[in-house]
Amino acid sequence: MERSLELANRSSSHGFILLGLSTRLGIRDILFAIFLALYLLTLLENTVIVSLICSQSELHKPMYFFLGNLSCLEMCYVSVTMPTLLEGLSSSPCRMSFSACIAQLFLFISLIGTKCTLLASMAYDRYVAICLPLHYPLLMRPQVCRGLALSSWLGGLLVSVVKTSCIASLSYCGPNVLNHFFCDVSPLLNLSCTHVALTELVDFISAVGIFCGSLLVALASYAAIGMAVLRMPSAAARRKALSTCASHLVVMGVFYAAVLFMYSRPGRVESSDLNKVLSVVYTVVTPACSPIVYCLRNRAVRTVMQRVLRPRLVSPELPPAAQWKRQVKSAGGGF
Repeated sequence: MERSLELANRSSSHGFILLGLSTRLGIRDILFAIFLALYLLTLLENTVIVSLICSQSELHKPMYFFLGNLSCLEMCYVSVTMPTLLEGLSSSPCRMSFSACIAQLFLFISLIGTKCTLLASMAYDRYVAICLPLHYPLLMRPQVCRGLALSSWLGGLLVSVVKTSCIASLSYCGPNVLNHFFCDVSPLLNLSCTHVALTELVDFISAVGIFCGSLLVALASYAAIGMAVLRMPSAAARRKALSTCASHLVVMGVFYAAVLFMYSRPGRVESSDLNKVLSVVYTVVTPACSPIVYCLRNRAVRTVMQRVLRPRLVSPELPPAAQWKRQVKSAGGGF
């Protein structure tokens, strides 16, 4: 017992060293410029989307409500991992205290769990809209949408509390060098010099509960959507139905594929360049590309953005009051 406490105190006092993405100076400078641009672009894109959804009545609908939550999450999500990535590229290696590393791990697990359940909620929203259109106003009323969003945030927070508590209780007695650009579960388990079977079991159960559970909900929703689309009589109706969920399906597929490959293996997985590349995909690339995919594939968002960017180009045949009434009528309820 005394030996375990001594090792725990040693790990908490020494902290961790993050090796980051590359140790070559020339490559670090190029990567720093690229990732800084991606970080600023991600913040700008998601800020614009949240502002549009909050200010434009046409977007006060369930699909855009979840998209606004996802955009807020993406800004928080990328801000958790990107600072240490940029610091490692500018002054490699990046040094972190034990408490800072555990705090980053807590926020990362919480946000990735929330993202999984939010993507599942968005898939369920598309299922109801396409398969049960007559019941859509009832099943996706504002109270239900708020409940789904709140349960997503609280579910990720609860899972993170359990997993982070288990990992923080481990002892780290070796050279605390993480071959990664942020504090993740597998690199920390690799450094532990104590028994991690219980921690790996908790990690597995929580992954099955929130990741596999949300993935099954999303897959079931899109399986039902696929069968409903095949039963539609016309090709135009099928194209219209698929266009409403194509962007979400692309974003969800890329995110789940990368995360599934990373975390479906045993807990003690040796860090490699491939692992870090996959981590970049779902922590940097996906948040930067998601707003572009949603805006380019969504006619309503494109229309609102064009009107906001070009406010003088309004319809000359209708006075402003009539245009306002038409917008309110097309919005159909709000949050």
